[in-house]
Amino acid sequence: MNLIILGPPGAGKGTQCERLVETFGLVQLSTGDMLRAEVTSGSELGKKAKILIDAGNLVPDDLIIAMISSQIDRPSTENGFILDGFPRTTAQANALHKMLSEKSLKIDHVIQLAVDEEIIVSRLSGRFSCAKCHAGYHDIFKKPNKDGICDKCGAQEFLRRSDDKPETVRSRLRAYREQTAPILPFYDEKGVLKVVDGMGSMEDVYNTVREIILNG
Repeated sequence: MNLIILGPPGAGKGTQCERLVETFGLVQLSTGDMLRAEVTSGSELGKKAKILIDAGNLVPDDLIIAMISSQIDRPSTENGFILDGFPRTTAQANALHKMLSEKSLKIDHVIQLAVDEEIIVSRLSGRFSCAKCHAGYHDIFKKPNKDGICDKCGAQEFLRRSDDKPETVRSRLRAYREQTAPILPFYDEKGVLKVVDGMGSMEDVYNTVREIILNG
């Protein structure tokens, strides 16, 4: 079973991937993680990627496809994989399809988590964490029991991520929408695109995705 999970920041994509990996014995293939692993290992692919990265250049699609191909050939992916962060363009989707076809493989389901963007802005922009123990909190959903004091360690200093500012979140959502929109017709035409309401509870979203996988 080979999957692609699409979802903007804050949609809960990471949580769903973790659950699916655990349930179905899949391997999560993150292009970022793969790049770091290849560079660290000193493989030929990693050496090529390092030269490009060190020069401030983007890693080309053919090199990313080669890394994914290498990962897919490993025994650990015998039950299938979930692609995280790839493809982002129609060209990448076509290259991925070609590579998988050469291995007599295919993408079985592309799951898009549909969300209300303003709610996502509220979710992300309200996050903050303890500066000492990194316990996570939220302005609305998870306030400390005592205002200004961490529940876990008692510290009184908190941090907010710069990319969780409302204007930054909206920019990230817009970038995701612009990157993802072109590949949706590609997979829709192949009959593998499924749109799931990502605004329910994590458990409800997971159960819906699980049913899609089990029942096609």
